[in-house]
Amino acid sequence: MGISVHDVESVAMPVAQSAGVDVEAVNVETIGRREKLTVVVDADGGVDLDAIAELSTTLSAALDAHEAIADSPYVLEVTSPGVDRPLTLPRHWRRAKDRLVAIERTDGTSVTGRVTSSDDSEVVLDVNGSAI
Repeated sequence: MGISVHDVESVAMPVAQSAGVDVEAVNVETIGRREKLTVVVDADGGVDLDAIAELSTTLSAALDAHEAIADSPYVLEVTSPGVDRPLTLPRHWRRAKDRLVAIERTDGTSVTGRVTSSDDSEVVLDVNGSAI
């Protein structure tokens, strides 16, 4: 039957939380006789390679100990989100502060600007020196 996304998430969430990062996405893909488990993590201030390597080691041990995963061959990839990730949650916008973003407005027009601030309900962009 293979490894389920739910099983990976149930192991990854507490491991990531104890490391001070958020799990942004989990993907399970069958590649030959193995499963490729991809866990995307992020944190305020980003995650560096040392943190990802440490998390990968800890998560791999936790996955090996999980009953539904222990006997299944897998390859684990722990990574951070790329710059092209859609910003869909308030924490995504908060973490994008001072970054240049392109958005599509509800009226269908597009605008490009730098994120100057955000909260749970609003994002402020600097577009050519004007806040919108």
